[in-house]
Order: sequence, then C-alpha cells, then structure tokens
Amino acid sequence: MTAKELLLEYLQNIQDPKKEAELFAEDGAIELPYFESVNIPPRYQGRQQIETFISDLLKQAPTFKFINIKVLIDTPDQVFAEYEINTIFNGKPYKQLYMGRLVAKNGKITLLREACNTVTIERLKN
Repeated sequence: MTAKELLLEYLQNIQDPKKEAELFAEDGAIELPYFESVNIPPRYQGRQQIETFISDLLKQAPTFKFINIKVLIDTPDQVFAEYEINTIFNGKPYKQLYMGRLVAKNGKITLLREACNTVTIERLKN
C-alpha cells in the first residue's frame, strides 16, 4: 500500500485497534509530540503499544471517528492530511482538527506523527 492508502485505511478503521496495529511495521510508531504538554505520553511504538493506545482511547470515546479527511500532500512513501473529530470523550463534547504526517515503507506505517490543539484536550481532563 502507498502512504495515502495506509493513512486512509488507518483513519477509516480507528474502531478496530488490532487491525490498526497491523498496519504498522513491527517497530512503527504513533507520535503526538504536543501531548507531553498535557501529561500524556507522546509516543507509542510497536504494534502492542499502538493497539493498547487505541483501545484505551475507545474506552473513553466509544464513538471516536475521523471525519472530513483532506489529503494535502501525497507521495508514494509520505502523506500529509488534516482530519477532524466530533464526538463525546468521557462524557464531554470533543471537537478537534488533527493534522498528520505518515511515513510508509514496504507497505507498512513506520511513523504517524499527529498534532492537534492540546488546550482542547486539557479541557477534557477538568
């Protein structure tokens, strides 16, 4: 799969943590570098950590789903896109714009680095 195909597969299957983890290379990673500012680990590496991260996310936001996907840069091994969330997270409304850069190699995700407004995430904790 190309980087774009992998990203779209990832975004469309967020409700299936095991399937999501299988899209990644064995040492692939999800990085959310700004999450550190709200005391959330910024990196999940390896299929097991990725599957656990997504499973934990879905426990807090069972209807979590990416919408309004806009691919802005597309090459065979890298893609950059924006996508949104509009759901309930721990009983509170959660509306967010994410931006993500995915790097692919040999048909697997080696890195998905995402960013979003961490102020919105901090408000969920209060």
